Amino acid sequence: MVAATTSIIGFDSAWVDKPTAPGAVCAIRLTDGGRLKFIEPLLASFAQALEFIREEQRHSERCLVALDQPTIVPNASSCRPVDRVAGSLISWLGGGVQPANRSKIGMFDDAAPIWRFKEALGAIEDPEGARSAAYGLFLIEAFPAMALPTLEAAYFGYKLGPRYNPDRRKTFKLEHWRGVLAAVSRFALVEGLAGIANWAEKATAIEKPRKADQDKLDAVICALVGYQWLVKSRAGSVMIGDLKTGYMIVPVSPDVRTRLRLAAVVRGVTIDGFI
Repeated sequence: MVAATTSIIGFDSAWVDKPTAPGAVCAIRLTDGGRLKFIEPLLASFAQALEFIREEQRHSERCLVALDQPTIVPNASSCRPVDRVAGSLISWLGGGVQPANRSKIGMFDDAAPIWRFKEALGAIEDPEGARSAAYGLFLIEAFPAMALPTLEAAYFGYKLGPRYNPDRRKTFKLEHWRGVLAAVSRFALVEGLAGIANWAEKATAIEKPRKADQDKLDAVICALVGYQWLVKSRAGSVMIGDLKTGYMIVPVSPDVRTRLRLAAVVRGVTIDGFI
């Protein structure tokens, strides 16, 4: 059974609740009759994102929050099994994965804002259940960098990942920023998400992107990850890891799926419930 109205919220939390460096939140709203509405990304703290989500709940029977931050972190040190699998792909692409563990004060310790946010949100963390639900509020963990080699096949290759973080001045490339936006726009146009394509086109005109602009872009990518998970074929996404040790929802091309599966087998990590 499919919900009559669904909101897919992309939230790049920025991991810590720093007033001078908020995250960003946006939404894709699927309404009766197949109409689509895009709510453009806004800079947002955890509290502001919660307000944004509550507003979407007033419009939709089913809401899915795709959050760019680890949502299950039971390990006291080191990193989660899912991080090792993600890291195998991201490092091959030329990037890095920040390990998640409870020793990271302000990010994952007992007093970290992510846990207060999750408690206040009250969402169900059941990725598979979200796909078939007719109503309810659901949460999944997303990782924008993991989506990029599927959004754009040219990024799938050794050291071919885009360098689009403006805070990393030594590696940032404006053409990579624009390339990621172009990939987002192409996906959106194929899916009839004209609002996202229009937003991406406007963002392409930014001559000197700031970190806040990247946060907005990552929020949009999170929303697309959620869209792919809920709306598209299940074969187009994978769930790496599990609800006990931590997981990620990742859109996958056949090449990305193969590479992730090999990495998961070596590390004994489940993909879609299987090792």
